[in-house]
Formats: sequence, C-alpha cells, structure tokens
Amino acid sequence: MTVSSDVSVAETLKKRSQLLKTLRAFFYARSVTEVETPILSSAAVPDVHLHSLSTQVRIPGEAEKQSFYLHTSPEYPMKRLLCNGSGDIFYLGKVFRDGDLSPRHQVEFTMLEWYRLGFSMFDLIDEVIGLLQTVLSKQCKVERLSYREAFQTYADIEDIFTASAAECRACLARFKVPEVLGVEEDDKALWEQLVLTEVIESRLGRDGITVLYHYPAREAALAQICAENSKQAERFEVFVNGMELANGYHELADSETYQHRFEASLQQRAECGLPAVPLDKRLLQALAQTPLPDCSGVALGVDRLFALQQGLGDIRQGMAFGLRDA
Repeated sequence: MTVSSDVSVAETLKKRSQLLKTLRAFFYARSVTEVETPILSSAAVPDVHLHSLSTQVRIPGEAEKQSFYLHTSPEYPMKRLLCNGSGDIFYLGKVFRDGDLSPRHQVEFTMLEWYRLGFSMFDLIDEVIGLLQTVLSKQCKVERLSYREAFQTYADIEDIFTASAAECRACLARFKVPEVLGVEEDDKALWEQLVLTEVIESRLGRDGITVLYHYPAREAALAQICAENSKQAERFEVFVNGMELANGYHELADSETYQHRFEASLQQRAECGLPAVPLDKRLLQALAQTPLPDCSGVALGVDRLFALQQGLGDIRQGMAFGLRDA
C-alpha cells in the first residue's frame, strides 16, 4: 500500500474498512439485500469499451479446458436475480477490466452496484446523491444538468443534438485542445465525445457533485429510451472533482431489446477489430421468461470514492494491493 508520509498503512486500512461499513449500513437501513454473484462467467460483456479478462478452467468430464471470463460488473447475474424476484439488491466486491492502469484505474477494483424496484432514473439520482453526501460527510453543492445543458454551459454549444461535426471541432479549437489526428472530419459522434471528455468532464463536480443525465440514445447501453424524446436515453453519470464516480440507468426490461443491443455491440466490436465474445444466454433466457421488473440501477467505483473522501491523488494509495503488487 502506497500512503502519504503522514498516514500509516494501518490508519488507511481502518478508514477504508469504515467506508465499506458505511456503504453497507446505508443499504441495510433501506432494506436492500446484499448479494454475491459469480466472478467467473461463461459469457462476457459485448460493450466495445470494456475488455474482459479470460481464463481456462478444467471441468471434470470435459475433454478440453473451458473458457471463462472474470466479470467486469455483477450486472448480468444481478438482473437474473431481479427476474427471479429478489427485490432490491446491492453488490459490494471486486470486478476486473483489462487494459486499465492509471491514477483512476486498476485492473482489479471494488465496485458498488445496486438496483431499486419502482425507482425512476431521478429517484435513483437522489439516492446516489444521498449516499455521496453521507460518505463525504458534508452537504455538497449539487448540480443537475441534462447532456444538452452540459454542452450549453461548459462548451458553448447551444444544442449538441443538432450541432455538426464542424461545430464540435471548432469548440475543441476554441478551448485549445491539442489537434486530434485520425478522426474523420464528418464523424460527429466521435468529435462530440471528444468535446465531452476534453472540454466538459474535467469541469464537472468542481464545487460538489454534478449529475449528467439524458445521454444520447446511441449511448443508451442497457438504459431505456425516453418516452418523450427518442433522441435521449434514461442514463446518467455522476462526477466529483472532474472524475466519473457512477453510471446508472432506468433499466431495459424485455429480452428482444437486449438481444438487439447485444448484437449491435458485437457488430461494433467487429468494426473495431476486437474479438467477438459469447453473449450471456442465461440472462436472455431469464428476461424472456420473466421480464425485468421496472427498476433503476447504478454502478459506483468504490476506490475512486475512497480517494475523494481521503484526498488521495491516486486510487492505488487507498488500496492494500494494486496490480503490480499481486
């Protein structure tokens, strides 16, 4: 464990233990059930931005070793539990994502994920804010912005949903973002993403907590599309000090839409030259038999939260062991 000179390893371990206790107490007080899910799965997440670690398992009776994947999130088995009538649930434990190692990333890290039945996206946003204020021990200023409003406020783009790729490029130049090479001039989605990451995100949550909601429908992942506006998804992200802490949805319910989105992700992986991965057929079967109950869910990075709580510049400073110590 790497700690500052004036903080002992034991003190940091105790503070982290207290954080885990606080998180669990928050949900126990609300009658949300803690669950465990498999770390190994025969399926993987098809999302082009997530890279699963895989391993080979020797199973008695099988001639060849079988491929399994370390989960990037407990989402799929948690949704199977929801379909089976689990009620409100949360998970607090390890997940794995290949290729991430930086002051904000570790390959192995701790995630808090929870699902609330009957909650709208905005209900869950309120609960996330309540949790963060409990952990950070102060009534932080809260800024709630729609995706469109964030571009208006921080990038001076009036309506990002109708803006052109040229307007996005002009914005990057206006904010003196270094020239980006290798992007097609008319690739609006990618230029828009660059404005979000290079201009907007670093300015979010500087004075407290910023919630960004109603992302574009193309970035819905497994969120519902807004009934009142088909261009927007019921998805949100939470930022503190320019760092993303949580990503949540008003969850999709039916199996056919899951299948279509999974297949679209596989196609996107192929276009990016990434290997195909096996889809979670058990999840699709569970959804086909019993659609997911109306609920909203969110995943939150615990190591990032601890770093913010303790004023650490690198999440590794708050972890007993990082990848290079294993």
